[in-house]
Amino acid sequence: MPKKRQKKSNRKLSPVGAAGGLPKSNEGSEADNTDLETASVTSSHLSELDSIEEAAAKLGLDEEDDNSEQNDLEDKIEELIDGTTQKSAQGRQTCLDGLRAAFAKKFLPEFVQKRKATLSDCVERCLKRGKGEEQGAAALLSVLVYIQLGASVDTEEVFNSMKPILLTTLQDSSASSKARRSCALALGIGSFIAPGDYETLKSCMSALEQIFSQSYFKGDGSSPTHSPEIHKLHCAAISAWTLLLSIMSARVIGEMIESHLPKLPQLLESDDVNLRIVAGETIALFYELAREEDEEFYGDDMDELMAKLKELATDSNKYRAKKDRRQQRSSFRDIMKTIETNESPYELIKFGQESIDLDSWVRRRQYSALREVLGSGTNTHLKENHLLREIFGLGDPLVIIPGTSNQLTKFERHQNNLAAFKALTKVRSKQRDKRVPVL
Repeated sequence: MPKKRQKKSNRKLSPVGAAGGLPKSNEGSEADNTDLETASVTSSHLSELDSIEEAAAKLGLDEEDDNSEQNDLEDKIEELIDGTTQKSAQGRQTCLDGLRAAFAKKFLPEFVQKRKATLSDCVERCLKRGKGEEQGAAALLSVLVYIQLGASVDTEEVFNSMKPILLTTLQDSSASSKARRSCALALGIGSFIAPGDYETLKSCMSALEQIFSQSYFKGDGSSPTHSPEIHKLHCAAISAWTLLLSIMSARVIGEMIESHLPKLPQLLESDDVNLRIVAGETIALFYELAREEDEEFYGDDMDELMAKLKELATDSNKYRAKKDRRQQRSSFRDIMKTIETNESPYELIKFGQESIDLDSWVRRRQYSALREVLGSGTNTHLKENHLLREIFGLGDPLVIIPGTSNQLTKFERHQNNLAAFKALTKVRSKQRDKRVPVL
């Protein structure tokens, strides 16, 4: 990166919709969170979320709670945990889906904290014993446990116990692509939430990089050919890698820019539309982060990069599906705007009487990653879960008084976002930089 440094901007600590990420809209648009339940979830896990919605309906998770229903729900969850030890693979899968539905739809931190060891054993057993769908469901269940526990020592303990089997499954080329995708997401969000050290983050990022780097050019300068399932895996890996990039220190980001920004444009040549989009959004996020340190950051081969982005933003090739062309053009218009004018796409997400501003690629990446596992339970966690409220600068959960309004102005939301970012950055920097080697 250039040596010149400018005043640091207000980078938000929060996940960029990769392929199938947040729906594209005109700047300044508003969206009710409930209208985005399917559109804003990464395409690789749509089918899994459908099964979760079915499991949620069977558990009656959309009904209003009272104390007796809460006790009944906890009894059902206990039964589901026990059910993950049965011999039937289909039975274990059903129980895993039920647990995911419960933890996505309801915020149950005390219940999960008391059973964190049991749940950890359950996930590890299913990852080792199961195949394909079961492994994927177990990995995603681990993510929901992290989200329930929040940025705590408990989360760090659970994640550290899960990390070896998640890494092993991710790197196992004989494992199903779906299981490996889920492990990539689990490693990304687990490292993002757990208050671990720098070396943990780096090891997870290195493992993810080894996966998506297989889509870089071959020795002869041509793009490799992969199956659609492998393309999905590479999309999941680079999305999780970018999520972790969003919370790295300025020094590490500078190193990442030097080593990765020259290579990422190679992915724009891929024959998979989703991989092209996630690569483009990662490039935009790199420029956004670089310009927090140097507002005049330009990068190498800028003219060549802009020419390629313009080509993708205006692509009208008939051999591409109409839906793919439309999605690609919309995404790359936003990407070009960021690189040309340093302007990020804006989305207002409403839930209940509150809302959050997705006003940066960093924030969009963090929101998209969390939403990918929470699905239609995202609203509940935004309202009640202290972890999500801290990430997005929402403060303590609102106490709704009938006949009053708790809505904030856009300026007040911006100030809250800025204050939350500064506080969270300070805490996590202290936690993660303790073991960073001094160069």
